[in-house]
Amino acid sequence: MKWRCCFAALLLGYSVSLFAQQKAESTGPNADQAHVAFDVQIDAPALIRDLLNTHLEIIRYRELTDLSDNELTRLMQVAKADSRNLLATAGYFTPDIQVELDTSPVGGRRRTVKLSVDPGEPAAVGDVELQFTGAIAQDPDGRLMREQIQNDWSLRSGMRFTQDRWDGAKLQAVQQLSRERFPTAQIEASLADIDPLAHSASLRVTLNSGPAYHLGALQITGLERYDTDLVTRLMRLPVGADYDQGDMVAAQQRLASSGYFDAAYVSLDTTGDPERAPVLVQLREGKLKKVVLGVGVSTDSGPRLSVEHTNHKLPWLGWRALSKLSLDNKTRSIGTELTAPPDADNWRWITSAQVQRQKSDGVDVSSQRWRGGRRQDSESMDRSYYLGYDRADTASSTDAQPVVAQSLSVNYAVTLRRFDDVPFPSNGWGLGLEVGGGTTLGAQQDIFTRVLARGRYYVSLASHADGSAAQLRAGRVVLRAEGGAVWAKDGVSLPSTQLFMTGGDTTVRGYSYRELGVIGADGLAVPGRYMVNGGVEWQRPLVFGGQVSAWESAVFVDAGAVADDPGRLKTKAGVGAGVRWKSPIGPLQIDLAYGVDTQRLRLHMNVGFNF
Repeated sequence: MKWRCCFAALLLGYSVSLFAQQKAESTGPNADQAHVAFDVQIDAPALIRDLLNTHLEIIRYRELTDLSDNELTRLMQVAKADSRNLLATAGYFTPDIQVELDTSPVGGRRRTVKLSVDPGEPAAVGDVELQFTGAIAQDPDGRLMREQIQNDWSLRSGMRFTQDRWDGAKLQAVQQLSRERFPTAQIEASLADIDPLAHSASLRVTLNSGPAYHLGALQITGLERYDTDLVTRLMRLPVGADYDQGDMVAAQQRLASSGYFDAAYVSLDTTGDPERAPVLVQLREGKLKKVVLGVGVSTDSGPRLSVEHTNHKLPWLGWRALSKLSLDNKTRSIGTELTAPPDADNWRWITSAQVQRQKSDGVDVSSQRWRGGRRQDSESMDRSYYLGYDRADTASSTDAQPVVAQSLSVNYAVTLRRFDDVPFPSNGWGLGLEVGGGTTLGAQQDIFTRVLARGRYYVSLASHADGSAAQLRAGRVVLRAEGGAVWAKDGVSLPSTQLFMTGGDTTVRGYSYRELGVIGADGLAVPGRYMVNGGVEWQRPLVFGGQVSAWESAVFVDAGAVADDPGRLKTKAGVGAGVRWKSPIGPLQIDLAYGVDTQRLRLHMNVGFNF
């Protein structure tokens, strides 16, 4: 005998309804037992008992003190049917269910409903058949997508059948189909054919892709001070391109993060011609000018105060101006950056100037920096090239006069990002490279070359096939490395802003900010021509009550060195442990590290993910 169970929606709605009613009306285990008219005892395996305790209708009637024996008997019959239906959602189709009423007086109550359940053998998935109708069925380019959906089908042969898994597999399949080219995809038909005697389930699903959609013109609402060209260049959705949900989301994120708009919503109008479906863009412009005050604290530099002023559209020029004043115990800086709107290829002209004074371990550096060039930013890659002028006046407690050094250089920088989730990655990598060359200025003019490379790699230790708390607790390993070099003649005086120091919250923990440098004759650390640093960190989510929390633990080892000669690089290590919190503004890092060379403990705190 076979059951044809197309009862997904019915049972799911029934279960949700019962759950909602129970939340509103039920009395939990800690309820006042004086008002309970009868007890319900369930003898079943733990998971089955939890399922029945949560959803059985009879439980919510326990407070009806005027319930007669006949009415209670009817509820017991309903409870047996309810139990059978609930067990079916968990994949048990041949349960043995016994219900009896115990009227012996116990604890002052006269009646106890005893429910004994032997769930039997669960049904396993047998044959799985996925069929496709609509444009994807005839489209030669759709073959790879059909194969991908079939390969990614989550409820495979041999797995235990449950209603949740069945619903989840169908939802995943239709969502996967609708992500690219077919936004109106839907489930045309689905059937779970259950053979209770064989304890098997044959699954059949028909997915209707609907027509393939191509992007039409943008229909923009909400613009007042900005023009449509700015929106078009930010979105980068060409007319005639295939619909791609990822591209639409990325375009919306670019609008929202551009600073020009407080809110942005992008959607596809699927009511018209699929060959030129309009892209609907709803915008709310942000304020033209804004001031941001920032107060913080860092273990590297102590209390910090900052003031930022932004003007999104300068008169006549139309560029954005961002000016910032920042003060802390070690660094004081003021600067401004002017950025042009993006062109058709998303390149922007940019120019910036900054004046800074920085103190560290007896060394006082007053510097000036100017940049002018172009930049292109995207979700996965940033590129820039620019002309730079640097000047640094370096003074120490032993110098009679500051040492002045200037340089003019041409630079190129590129950053690649392939992280699975920003700002909380668990897999992926990032690489950054800066290459520059130029000449010193002043009485002595000499050529120099500068290179800085950095990388970060996240390796998840959890199984991709299981998202349980036990698997997630395996955590991830973070590998980090950075290296820099400046090549110039011996004795050439370079601005300290072109040289390297390391140490601090984001480089070598266990040491203070920029503590690691070249040790001069006066015993003070100064910037050097060569630098390396890196670290290995193991991060694990903290689980409370069986649920993965927003907190993580971490243990790490860092090391780094700075020298004027690569043969003199002698790394200094730091080891420690800490916690991470997924805060609304990014990851909060709190670490306690031990500097092996200094033999001191140091607290480190940092907020945000930046690569």
